[in-house]
Amino acid sequence: MTTTTSKRVFNFSAGPATLPEAVLRQAADEMLDWHGSGMSVMEMSHRGKEFIAIHAEAEKLLRELMGVPSNYKVLFLQGGAIGQNAIVPMNLLRGHAGFDVVDTGEWSLKTIKEGKKYGQVNIAASSAADGYKHIPPRDSWKLDPGAAYVHICSNETIGGVQYHAVPDTGQVPLVADMSSDFMSRPVDVRRYGLIYAGAQKNVGPAGVTMVIVRDELIGQALPITPSAFDYKVQADADSMFNTPPTYTIYIVGLVVRWLQAQGGLAAVEARNREKAGLLYQYLEGTQFYFNPVAPADRSLMNVPFKLRDPSLDDAFLKGAEERGMVQLKGHRSVGGMRASLYNALPLEAVAALVAYMKEFEARHG
Repeated sequence: MTTTTSKRVFNFSAGPATLPEAVLRQAADEMLDWHGSGMSVMEMSHRGKEFIAIHAEAEKLLRELMGVPSNYKVLFLQGGAIGQNAIVPMNLLRGHAGFDVVDTGEWSLKTIKEGKKYGQVNIAASSAADGYKHIPPRDSWKLDPGAAYVHICSNETIGGVQYHAVPDTGQVPLVADMSSDFMSRPVDVRRYGLIYAGAQKNVGPAGVTMVIVRDELIGQALPITPSAFDYKVQADADSMFNTPPTYTIYIVGLVVRWLQAQGGLAAVEARNREKAGLLYQYLEGTQFYFNPVAPADRSLMNVPFKLRDPSLDDAFLKGAEERGMVQLKGHRSVGGMRASLYNALPLEAVAALVAYMKEFEARHG
């Protein structure tokens, strides 16, 4: 039998995204027989002692790494962040007429559109007028004091804008879609009523959505809420009211343990800043490419950039792929390029990208 070896590419995908190689190797080693059980995690009953231990460990590690207070539930659910655009209002309206949204891009628009099915949606502020190139300043927000909650998207993967401070919403709970910057930096969970995030950017494969919610906000779901989407029902059942995405939860646990081994979230943030800084520094010094986002609001996770001459886009992408750099094409709604710099992407990848960008500019500039 002949064997072949393959070289892993530098994967700049916005999600599903690159995972730590150490985690993938451990998962491969444990694929057929998890810890002497004689079973793959994929084959385990979610009611069996083996998976219950895996689930408990994943939650324990996540709580430790993020500093989740004891008066918050941690749920592992299905349906993705898009699903949460319906599930959050069904659970959190709690007799209120509606909620506030700060519109910072495509993912905020999805929240607005879905939320209108369940209550009134007040757009408290929007950066649509300038093409979503900045976060609206907090003093420009027109919040409704009677709102059930204020919803933000902490990092917009398409536009590449990110909150770099937690906005103060007073007594009204703050809800954040953190799908694309979850566990990329320390977060003071106490500042939020609810945080949700799909795993497939920074902490695992697609299939599980983490929800961190303050106890006092659950238990008053709308009567139309399906039982599987009722936070209280799921919390009381340890996220196992229905069969959870078992293998994805297992991988999340491995990734969170890997993040701990990197030195925790402060160390992870420092590395993410170094990666983003390397790319932004180059973009600032060239006229061949440009990043449209206001510097103060630029994302550490997703860096969109364009060539001044878009007729060169295909050649740029082809050359990048030939050099082992993939998934750099920008979202179809905005075009150009996008480099996603999630936790598991090494600094080496960004250095290689910048070197290639310089080479391409020298040939075509």
